Amino acid sequence: MPFFDVYLRDKFSLMPKYLLIFLLCVSQISIAQISVLDSISKQPISYATISFGNGQGIFADDDGQFVFTKTLYPDVDSLFISALGFKNLNLAVTNLKSELKMQPKADELKEVVIGTKLNRKFKKETLKPYLDDDYYKCWLPTIESEIAVYFSKNTNKDQKLTSVIFPIALESKDWNKRKRANTDKKKFSTLFKVKFYDYDDGQPGQVLTYETIVFRATEKNGDAYELNVEDYDLYIPENGFFVSIQVMGYTDKLGKLLPNKKYKEIKSQSGIVKIPTNFRPLLPFTDEESAKNTFIKRIFINGNNWVKFDKGNGFKSSLLDQNLYNYGIGLTYNTYKDE
Repeated sequence: MPFFDVYLRDKFSLMPKYLLIFLLCVSQISIAQISVLDSISKQPISYATISFGNGQGIFADDDGQFVFTKTLYPDVDSLFISALGFKNLNLAVTNLKSELKMQPKADELKEVVIGTKLNRKFKKETLKPYLDDDYYKCWLPTIESEIAVYFSKNTNKDQKLTSVIFPIALESKDWNKRKRANTDKKKFSTLFKVKFYDYDDGQPGQVLTYETIVFRATEKNGDAYELNVEDYDLYIPENGFFVSIQVMGYTDKLGKLLPNKKYKEIKSQSGIVKIPTNFRPLLPFTDEESAKNTFIKRIFINGNNWVKFDKGNGFKSSLLDQNLYNYGIGLTYNTYKDE
């Protein structure tokens, strides 16, 4: 037997079992790491959506990578991959390659999406968010759902969106002290994806930008996270627009998306039931807005439509029982003066 083979055999025989198991797991994970790439530029596609075809799924990270094995997901036989600006990709998991390439779309955005930079004088305006730390008035985010809120335009003047203010509910470490302002808060580090849509017959339509927009929220942000979007040159369309938010998962201290399983498996008499994991922070809903402007979409179901968050639309929610119909997003924008 060659010396090198004997050396390896002796080394592994002396290695503690837990260490050997750890190394084998790391080896399996590295083999199972898959990259999603642009077929033309060969650059990674950040935060692509990987659907399993059963209402569940995961996301690629900022490097376009995700982990998939049949051991982790034994009942998944195909992957449906989507990303803004790219054609959808549908693949069988049999002989899945380590690199998946997506073709860019040739579609052009509507003219209302990106306007020319305006050097005119403007008035800076703010639509305040609705803030609330009441646990019972909050949406519990899961990665299966995308929430979109509609904003109308009430002027013929040009308006440029400068920031979006997302309300965040902070939870106290001690439940009995939750109503105290100075109580310690539970820690979290969570990544969110943001999209902008035009208004199409009462619901979200075409995206207004193919830019990938994400932010990381922690308890240090307080009751709201203000996302600066001034560099995206988003001008508000005549019919208004929708801004959406969807949770992608927890991150490490550097903001890197963690490859955790995004749902729990519970055994029942009828088999395994998958329940989406709830992520922190919670998102406060409000009853201070009379119009019902919030829509929900299950993102891991191919072709699923937007549904208004309202009674009788298939939702079972304590929020609706309290007449809390809207997620209270705030905005800042520039309204330009006529020349």
